Amino acid sequence: MRVQRLRVHLVLTVFFLISSAFGADSLTGTVKNGTTGKPGAGDEVVLLKLGQGMEEAGHTTTDAKGKFSFTVDDVESPHLVRAIHEGVTYHRMAPPGTTSVELEVYEVAKKVDDLTVVADIMRVQAEKGALEVVRMFAVQNSSKPPRTQMNEHNLEFFVPEGAQILGGSAVTAGGQPVTSAPVPEDDKKSRYAFIFPLRPGLTQFQVAYQLPYAGHDNLDPKTLYPLHYFVAILPKSIQFTAAPGAPFQSMNDPNHPDAIAQVASNTKVGQPLAFTISGEGILQERGEAGNGQGSSGEAVSPPGQSQSQAQAQGRDAGPGGGLGPPIDAPDPLQRYRWYILGGFAAVLAIGAAFVASRQPSAARAATRARLPRGADGSVTAD
Repeated sequence: MRVQRLRVHLVLTVFFLISSAFGADSLTGTVKNGTTGKPGAGDEVVLLKLGQGMEEAGHTTTDAKGKFSFTVDDVESPHLVRAIHEGVTYHRMAPPGTTSVELEVYEVAKKVDDLTVVADIMRVQAEKGALEVVRMFAVQNSSKPPRTQMNEHNLEFFVPEGAQILGGSAVTAGGQPVTSAPVPEDDKKSRYAFIFPLRPGLTQFQVAYQLPYAGHDNLDPKTLYPLHYFVAILPKSIQFTAAPGAPFQSMNDPNHPDAIAQVASNTKVGQPLAFTISGEGILQERGEAGNGQGSSGEAVSPPGQSQSQAQAQGRDAGPGGGLGPPIDAPDPLQRYRWYILGGFAAVLAIGAAFVASRQPSAARAATRARLPRGADGSVTAD
């Protein structure tokens, strides 16, 4: 009887070990320092399980060759691998079935060269006594060797006095928007800064704010950086008047037939970019068909959410540029998520249309200059 019990116990033990082996898997990876070209030795690595939020599933440190390994208990769930270097986080998705990932981290500096604010876009709409502005910035970090810029004034901007900040977000190339609330820098709360790391490549920032509106208003972006493009996008029902000296050209928005884009290119710091608006109008969301739904099919909530509500719904990404709120938390900028993801592409499309619109007139001028002229300066035929 004792021998039989021992055999049963042995069989159960073997069965448990086999079941465990099939229920767990190994996820290995390598961290490389993109600034030095060497292995990311001694960097902290965290494995996050994605599901009803983010749950830490593992924690380790890379070895001298930058390698790490995790045991994954739930192989059916997607995971996210986070590497932390000099206080800045870098991420790589690990879909179900992934067995190996590679991450690249960078040295951190308070100031790096070759930073360019490619675009500053203001999306303006007004309705029922409220003026709503969504402003997007695209920043390109082309530092060589590549480094991450991290300071308390990484990207600064102005808003009109009395503006109510609804929320902010940021997204890096190939990533998803994360909550990143801008921080006021003056008592009037008219100058703000994003404390989000500018990693090598493109980073897009977005802030939404709201103002009382009496049917007309003066808006001055007061840009702090030279820009490739400044773009104001408005419904066609709102009248736009540029301030004296502001170099705007009207263009159709290729993504929104109900809107008009006012474009100023290659602007300098201090160059006039103010404009006056009058009238009301709402811009349709991408994919909206007049049914009150956005592109994701979710109901579009009306503007008016306070900053305290936005902060209550999602935590700031913080100086290290974490992932912000869990993925199942309500996002105060959910209705604008398509905008920040497609903002840079929209700028490129508008910019291409802007350049194309100028080429025919320039070509005509050049051709006219080459044609033979009479004594009075008029063009003569051959």
